[in-house]
Amino acid sequence: MFSRTFDEDFCLFSSMGMHTQDKVHWFKKIENLHPYQTLLYLGMFGSALIFLFLLTAFFASQPTISAVGNFKMPKAFILSSVFLLVSAFTAAKIPHHYEADEIKRLKNSLIATFLLGLGFTGLQILGWKELTAMGVNFTGLASGSFLYVLSGIHILHLAGAMVFGLVMLLQINKCQRDEIKSLFLLSNPYEKMKIELFAIYWKFMDIIWLVLFVTFLWFI
Repeated sequence: MFSRTFDEDFCLFSSMGMHTQDKVHWFKKIENLHPYQTLLYLGMFGSALIFLFLLTAFFASQPTISAVGNFKMPKAFILSSVFLLVSAFTAAKIPHHYEADEIKRLKNSLIATFLLGLGFTGLQILGWKELTAMGVNFTGLASGSFLYVLSGIHILHLAGAMVFGLVMLLQINKCQRDEIKSLFLLSNPYEKMKIELFAIYWKFMDIIWLVLFVTFLWFI
C-alpha cells in the first residue's frame, strides 16, 4: 500500500516538474525574442482580434444583404484572391533564397510579391466599383458597409507589408552592386530576421483574406 502510494506521489511530482519546465521553456523563448519579433506577433494578434470583432458585427448585420436581389461576389474579388495565393508562394520563397545566398532570386521574389500585392490592391478597388454597380454602397446597408470596411482594413494592413518589402528591395538592389555589402547582407542575422518576419506577416495577410473571402462566399 505504502509503496504504491509513494510511486503515485513520485509520478505526480515528476509530472508537475516537467510541466513547470515546459512553462519555463516557453517563457525563455518569449524572453529571447527580438523586440521586432515581439512587436510583430503582438500586432498580428491585435489585428486578428480586430478582424474577429468586425466579422462578428458582419454576421449580425448579414441578413440585410438579402435586400439587394442581384448581389453576387465581385469578379475582381475572385481574381484578387488568385493574385494573393500566388504571392503567398513567392513570399514563401524569399527566406529560402536568402538561406541559399541567391541574392538575385531573392530580389526577383520580392519584386514578384510586391507586384502581386499591388495587383491585389488594384483589383480590390475594382471590386468596390462592382459592389457599387450592384447597389451595395458604403453608406447603404450595414452588411454592405462591412464588405468595404473589412476589405479596406485588410488592404491597409497589406500596404504596410508592401512598403516594408519595397524598402528591403531598394536595400537589396543597392547591396547587389557591391560584393562586400552583399556578403554583409547575406550574413547579417538582423537582415535574416527582417526577411523572415516579412514572409510570416505576408502569410498572415493571405490567411486573413482567405477567411474573409470564404466568409463572404458562404454567408452572402
